[in-house]
Amino acid sequence: MEKYNPKKIEKKWQAVWQKTGLFKGQDFAKKPKFYCLDMFPYPSGDGLHMGHVENYTGSDIYARYLRMKGKNVLHPMGWDAFGLPAENYAIKRGTHPSITTKKNIAKIRQQIKEMGFSYDWEREINTTDPDYYRWTQWIFLLMFKEGLACEDFAPINWCPSCKTGLANEEVVDGRCERCGALVKKKKLKQWLLKITAYADRLLADLKDLDWPENVKVMQENWIGRSEGSEIIFKGIAPSGEKIDLPVFTTRADTLFGATYMVLAPEHPAVKKLVDPKYKTKVQRYINQAINKTDTERTSLERKKTGIFIGAMAENPINGQKIPIWISDYVLLSYGTGAIMAVPAHDTRDFEFAQKFNLPIIEVVSPTGRPCRHLKEAYIGEGKLINSGQFNGLNSRQAAKKITQFLAKKGLARFTVCYKLRDWIFARQRYWGEPIPLVFCPRCKNLIEKSQFSLSKLKKTKSTELKIQDFVFNLGELLNPGWIAVPEEDLPVKLPEVERYQPTGTGESPLAAVKKWVNTRCPKCGGPAKRETNTMPQWAGSCWYFLRYVDPQNNQKIFDEKKIKYWLPVDLYIGGVEHAVLHLLYARFWIKFLYDKKVVPFKEPFIKLVNQGLILGPDGQKMSKSRGNVVNPDNLIQKYGADAVRLYIMFIGPFEEIKVWDEKGIEGVVRFLKRVWNLGLEIINLKVKISSPEEFPNPLREIVETEVKRMLHQTIKRVTEDIETFHFNTAIAALMEYINYLFEAKQKVTIQEAPEMWRENFEYLLLLLAPFAPHIAEELWQRLGFTESIFVHRWPVFNPKLIQEENVTLVVQVNGKVRDEILVPRGISEKKAKEIVKESAKVQKYLADKKIKKLIYVKDKLINFVVE
Repeated sequence: MEKYNPKKIEKKWQAVWQKTGLFKGQDFAKKPKFYCLDMFPYPSGDGLHMGHVENYTGSDIYARYLRMKGKNVLHPMGWDAFGLPAENYAIKRGTHPSITTKKNIAKIRQQIKEMGFSYDWEREINTTDPDYYRWTQWIFLLMFKEGLACEDFAPINWCPSCKTGLANEEVVDGRCERCGALVKKKKLKQWLLKITAYADRLLADLKDLDWPENVKVMQENWIGRSEGSEIIFKGIAPSGEKIDLPVFTTRADTLFGATYMVLAPEHPAVKKLVDPKYKTKVQRYINQAINKTDTERTSLERKKTGIFIGAMAENPINGQKIPIWISDYVLLSYGTGAIMAVPAHDTRDFEFAQKFNLPIIEVVSPTGRPCRHLKEAYIGEGKLINSGQFNGLNSRQAAKKITQFLAKKGLARFTVCYKLRDWIFARQRYWGEPIPLVFCPRCKNLIEKSQFSLSKLKKTKSTELKIQDFVFNLGELLNPGWIAVPEEDLPVKLPEVERYQPTGTGESPLAAVKKWVNTRCPKCGGPAKRETNTMPQWAGSCWYFLRYVDPQNNQKIFDEKKIKYWLPVDLYIGGVEHAVLHLLYARFWIKFLYDKKVVPFKEPFIKLVNQGLILGPDGQKMSKSRGNVVNPDNLIQKYGADAVRLYIMFIGPFEEIKVWDEKGIEGVVRFLKRVWNLGLEIINLKVKISSPEEFPNPLREIVETEVKRMLHQTIKRVTEDIETFHFNTAIAALMEYINYLFEAKQKVTIQEAPEMWRENFEYLLLLLAPFAPHIAEELWQRLGFTESIFVHRWPVFNPKLIQEENVTLVVQVNGKVRDEILVPRGISEKKAKEIVKESAKVQKYLADKKIKKLIYVKDKLINFVVE
């Protein structure tokens, strides 16, 4: 018999699928559409890792299954090729990123094709292609013109290794998310995108998404919406001048317990309030604090540090003077950069007060009575004490009434605060999309002399203003001197350079490309300079799923009819590590594009599935340093793509963490060989005999019935498991079915019942096809079919055939189990009693006993109650 040779058949069918374009998504087809999307890969030099293989295998199974269910499936692939990953790889190799990126893409594309994934390669995109990033720049300019992109001189997260600024989302536990280096604070002029303008909508619309709950919670926590009160304390400067110090609090009910204030070291009021005698010490502390990351400063494990600035503040509720401190655990970027410290009812404040011997006043009690000795902060709600006219009120009532009381004096208001910060959108690197702006001193002078008023512009409900002979958009007015490159001049191409390495000075390497930097202002024609920072790696991935529907369009970003047909994405599959980076940014861009009527939907991804992490054989996360990385190329070469696909889905639930153990793949190979051998037996049967009379076998009818029942049970299990991404149990069901067929073959041979065996084997191939497409396609063709197996419809189970004819009846005597007996389903009580009484195990408990009562639950239980 011909041996199973995966190398031969897999290359054959990969070539056929590519040539025939079998997996193309058809624009405007009458079939129901389904957009199945993978998070596209960074083209790193290491090629595909096992996480990619797991992700893409899962999506491929689902896409192939849906095609067989009659859906018009869009399943595209592309490359997230700009940004730090690609540039850092090029630096390590000493090669230009344009060269390494092209080479790496070719390598990964080949690996993907060798796995047999059913992508529509005619829709392939690359974020470094000028025809693609032209439209990334176009979207940025839309935001700029609407005032959502602004330049600001502010402290940023600086990675000394990558030599670039990072968004808050790119810092994990104080380290660069990409390289792991400790992040520092550095002041630079940066472009920001005002994602905070969409905070409420980003939060509210989570409820409409079919996403894992943990991802929703991560986004909720990152946005961090808090409802509370803004209360104005009065800081008293050495000169006697009173300076407003607004604080945000969710616990206005504790205001009488505020015994000191804490300002962020960078708070602008510190310079005005600090006593000259304390100035040197205070400045030393500020210098130390500003070099720490937000994560370091706010860590609950860190010992609290701080310094008194020699000034007092006035508590608005009782006029009491309280000392003003600065401490690095208070951040200027959250709330107002100032807090009222209530040590009796806040854990951090309690620790701080104990360390520096500051007063602790209890103002909220769970019982309404004071506690003599507070050993720790009480952070719950309760009744107010030591709070003047508000004594006895519960916390929520008091918070409302205290805020209202102070609001009448202009010292408080109800407000909302967010943890979310605006997105730092500039990188001091080479390998990224150029920001399509130029700086024009002449236009800057015109705008500044015009005494531009934003409030006046809002009254006219316009986003443009004519100054002399020029019309300036809102972004140009809010950022004087910065002028948008006209749409007809896009893309602003990334210039070719020899030296692309980061400078570390705060400037991009592009600043040295004088010929590119020096240009003419597109508005006034005067001398101007291009922006030399580039966009972050997330820019191209914020919208790439839109371009897949119309990747060759050179006239506009995409055809509106195609977007309306295919979008939003029905299923998005990828790692949970992108929960507050890519996913949040993409949602923000889509909501903006919806507002601009560019897209007709508010959310990009209807359903999200996260694949689980695959650990190395040692149970640790795969990494080169640990030496536990598993190379998919070696596995494909040794076992074949079908075996790798099956095994990576079989080792555990798709969405959970799994440990790789290559020993187990041999079992999958044996399964495929059994499928192959059984198929060849059926295909190669020369004598076709189907008449029962010619091969009398008393078991034939029974076996045919049982095999059919097992088949329909398997169809049901595999269908339901694919729908719920339980691929491991679907594969287990297929393995059980093939084992069952081999057992049945011992009772009724293929020669005795060729039609039965052929029919059941065809169904087996249909069920196997999404998981192991090459072997399924090969055997399908050998069975005589001329069309691909993926053109055939997915089998449907018959509910009447999935029930067993026999059931197990539990037999009890006086409530104690004495036997379990196989009886026909639906058997009557009378008949069941007769059969059960024949059991020797039961008989000894019924002998010489009078049956007082018989309890019968059809198909489940019979209980004899005896004296």
